[in-house]
Amino acid sequence: MRLEITATRSLTFDDGSPVRAASAIVAYADGWLIAQDDSTYAAHWRAGSVVPLRLLDPVDGLDSFSSEQGTKHLKPDLESACVLPDGTVALMGSGSSSARCRAVVLGEDARRVEDLTELYRRVGAALEVPAEVLNLEGACVVGDHLRWFHRGLPAGGWPSASVDLPLGVPLAQALHQAQPTQVLRYDLGSADGVGLAVTDAVTLTDGLVLVSAAAEDSPNAYDDGPVVGSALVLLDRDEVVGRVEIPPLHGRVAKVEGLALVAEEGSAVHLIATVDADDHDRPSPVVELTVHR
Repeated sequence: MRLEITATRSLTFDDGSPVRAASAIVAYADGWLIAQDDSTYAAHWRAGSVVPLRLLDPVDGLDSFSSEQGTKHLKPDLESACVLPDGTVALMGSGSSSARCRAVVLGEDARRVEDLTELYRRVGAALEVPAEVLNLEGACVVGDHLRWFHRGLPAGGWPSASVDLPLGVPLAQALHQAQPTQVLRYDLGSADGVGLAVTDAVTLTDGLVLVSAAAEDSPNAYDDGPVVGSALVLLDRDEVVGRVEIPPLHGRVAKVEGLALVAEEGSAVHLIATVDADDHDRPSPVVELTVHR
């Protein structure tokens, strides 16, 4: 595979404040919706404008969270987002703590918040990972299933993996009652001696899945660590069929946490990606990419 960066920008709201800790990105209402993993607000980006969109009510009176303020344990950590077959958008927490087991479902005129603690427990059991290791960071629709990706911790012996949730039932039933099926585990390789782990995923028209992956030297699923490399990896089920390194941005490793498909033209796949700089004061970069297969 070959990767071409076609455009970059730093994302700020219309009032000049930075879009913080960008994680998932998903098509929404004539634009893009970008989750800030340390906030109850997302950024709604449309032509010429970026405005906040409330996803969750304040937590203990707060709408943003950080280690410096001693509030990181409260953050909702919405890391996965995708458009479901019925046209609704689902954004889901990572499940890496009890505060991160919620989903936000956005319809045309409604917002619904679901407590999915029991579903996260079932997913963890299917993946055979303890609660302190569970870290769900990407999702995409594959056929009639939602494929939900566990980032894992390769350095600790926990590879990236995924489970499928059936979507042939009403969403509320799928979220609350579905039993995870088809566990897949992935060996994505490494960068600078650190294992690559899935951070997001998109489904291509031929049914293959393209994932973003980061090599983050972190001690656990909760704390950040230095990111030493990143890549895009093409998967046929659990088989790696292509991989390409993501080059640094402005001298820093680009930790892509959100990935969305824009278009496919023959062997060219056009994507938009969000980069989490792990710095609350810096605007999150957004990168337009083309992958040539």
